[in-house]
Amino acid sequence: MDPLQVTFLFVAGLLTGAFNAVAGGGSLIGFSALLGVGIPPLTAKMTSTVAVFPGNVASVAGGFRDLPDRRAVLRLLPAAVLGGAVGSILLLLTPSQVFDMIVPFLILAASFILGLQNTLKEMVTRSAVRHRRHHPAILQALVAVGSVYAGYIGAGFGIVLVAILAFFQHEPLTRTVALKNLLSAVIASISVALYVLFGTIHWTSATILFPATVIGGYGGARLLRRLPDKPLRAAIVTFGTAFGLVLLWVNVL
Repeated sequence: MDPLQVTFLFVAGLLTGAFNAVAGGGSLIGFSALLGVGIPPLTAKMTSTVAVFPGNVASVAGGFRDLPDRRAVLRLLPAAVLGGAVGSILLLLTPSQVFDMIVPFLILAASFILGLQNTLKEMVTRSAVRHRRHHPAILQALVAVGSVYAGYIGAGFGIVLVAILAFFQHEPLTRTVALKNLLSAVIASISVALYVLFGTIHWTSATILFPATVIGGYGGARLLRRLPDKPLRAAIVTFGTAFGLVLLWVNVL
């Protein structure tokens, strides 16, 4: 790997960690950077997950004091663990051609959901008022389904999870993102173990991305407190949509 590729991956790692810490979507950057240096898509997915994991942990550390009530966290952890394991196993069993075809559509769907976050949240809130209570089981089920997506695709999962949590919880964006970071780190730990044992990892690229995602993840989590909500969401939606369209053009059209 030449110096230009090394620099390219390191910068991509910084952005990956920062975006993942702020509101998700950073794995899109890491994944596309690996594709850009010639790593096959399925190997790039597994390598990106392994490389981003230290950044996931750093994001949790950087935003730990923003986590919501401990009971709310513990209720969601089993769903995240189960879904992440199922998704990771499915990926290991999926032919690479199938993986290449569905990724653009899933990323575009995730971006669309986040773009409609406020509208959908109002719908959920009205429903909750009408029934006079929230249903934790619904949130747990959605987190489990989202975690299957995280273990299988990963790219854009943070966008999906932030949207899900925002719909069902009356928390500031900082607390929602802190919880998202924790659940993402738990899911990633399961995926990393399975991919390392049974998958294919491009270790040279992963080694370059490791320190960059840690620096970007910790700094991004701390930077979040100074960023306004609407521009942040708009930036993530724009990036996710653009990347999804690029992948659709390259892999499908």
